[in-house]
Amino acid sequence: MKLVIMIPCLNEAETLPLVFETMPKSIPGVDELEILVIDDGSTDNTVEVAKKLGVKHFLYHKMNRGLATSFREGLKESLRLGADIIVITDGDNQYPQEKIPELIQPILNGTADVVIADRQTSTIEHFSVFKKFLQVFGTWVLNKVARTNVSDGTSGFRAYSRDAAMQLNLVAPLFATETVIQSGNKGQKTETIVIKTNPKTRESRVMKSTISHARKSAVVMLRSMMMYQPYKVFISLGVFLLILGLIPFGHYAYIVVVDHTPYGGLHHIQTLIIGGILLNASFIAFTLGFVADLIRINRILIEDLLENQKKEMYKK
Repeated sequence: MKLVIMIPCLNEAETLPLVFETMPKSIPGVDELEILVIDDGSTDNTVEVAKKLGVKHFLYHKMNRGLATSFREGLKESLRLGADIIVITDGDNQYPQEKIPELIQPILNGTADVVIADRQTSTIEHFSVFKKFLQVFGTWVLNKVARTNVSDGTSGFRAYSRDAAMQLNLVAPLFATETVIQSGNKGQKTETIVIKTNPKTRESRVMKSTISHARKSAVVMLRSMMMYQPYKVFISLGVFLLILGLIPFGHYAYIVVVDHTPYGGLHHIQTLIIGGILLNASFIAFTLGFVADLIRINRILIEDLLENQKKEMYKK
């Protein structure tokens, strides 16, 4: 059983030694433990520090490409290294590395494909009340979209089985949100462990603005719903527009039949035009739902091919 712990880094020369202070050297049930550092365009001596700490595996980005890209490329490299379990932690020492044995235990036991650490965001002192609310509300919405039951949807301290990692095909800029949605829609079993984060060492580079992060998360969730549950999105929208579009015509028919007003009164023409536009929009929404469902089926077939290709490519 081989474990690869990947650490995305951007100028983490000062904090990386803190990460390794609590990094486990061996774990029961794990035969090999490797560290993979993804240097995401660092301009300090992060790589030199990592080498002094004994890291042998690196991925280099000449310029900063973001956490989502680092995660995606790190998964590929971890699979290439022969990982049976992949853990991601941060280079800023936000997470307690000593909890990694507990994090991977459900995968070792065969009871989970994915394990996500719950940071207990309501207890984090440097989180504002508004940010805590958005974390809780955002996770609730995410669980509805992904059909999961995770406690902390944006936590970056996670573990994936080899098979689960091979099934992920990431395209969004927020890997935490997208991976939960993909795991839920692919039927991967997800479990949670509770952790307490370490004291803050720097400002978050992912969540520079709470509002901006919430907006990006909403876009990712909406796009994922259209991707994985197109009928729910477009048919619901179509029915809503259909009802709105029928109201003006129903009102017009009532006036003509009950009030016996010839032609329903010319002042209702504008309302009927709006109703016609809404009915056309409803038809378009229904059509988009059918087309999106065909795309969803095509995506499933393509992802099956990609998974088989990865299994062949990363054959142990």
